[in-house]
Amino acid sequence: MNFESYPDREMLMMGLADRIASQLRASINNEGRATLSVPGGSTPGPIFDILSDIDLDWSKVAVLLNDERWVPESSERSNTRLIRARLLRGRAAAATLVPLYAEAERPEDKMEELAEGIAPHLPISVLLLGMGADMHTASLFPGADRLKEALSNDAPILLPMRAEAAGEPRITLSAPVLRDAMYTHILITGAEKRAAIEAAERLPVEQAPVRAVLKDATVHWAE
Repeated sequence: MNFESYPDREMLMMGLADRIASQLRASINNEGRATLSVPGGSTPGPIFDILSDIDLDWSKVAVLLNDERWVPESSERSNTRLIRARLLRGRAAAATLVPLYAEAERPEDKMEELAEGIAPHLPISVLLLGMGADMHTASLFPGADRLKEALSNDAPILLPMRAEAAGEPRITLSAPVLRDAMYTHILITGAEKRAAIEAAERLPVEQAPVRAVLKDATVHWAE
């Protein structure tokens, strides 16, 4: 993996937002379109705030979550709700949100429909991922019920995922879809996560699912 450290978190967020914007702009210029895949959670919020005001042709950008909790957008646990509030506003309001949730009791009931909506926007142009201290990324959790399937080379675009650490049922992009991204960035902060991602390089992918995307990723870290 390519590891980049920053003097502080503010510099990290500004630098990474600028890198993502440049790569989106290049994809639009070269391909006529771009797909940006992002995580939920609070850590990338400042990056979303910066990106939302960056001047690029957002009408040609599709925004797609890495994963989603199987909860409606009205829930405070919804990643979709977060990116609408932090990213899809200002200039970035012109982007197209590709849904990763549809109203149904179980994710299995909407898997095919949601995958069909995602397919035209693949491959991902710029992929921003987070990582938990347990070395999960997206909703690829160690010990998850369908982790082996999600890591396989012939995995479908989307899988439902259940894990003790996940809380609600989840829906996640599979490892092959994540690996196919043109540019991959992993955002982590703090000593614990730095130690975790360094440990991941020495562990089997089933124990450290983030390893599935490390080979071609740039890891961005600040204390």
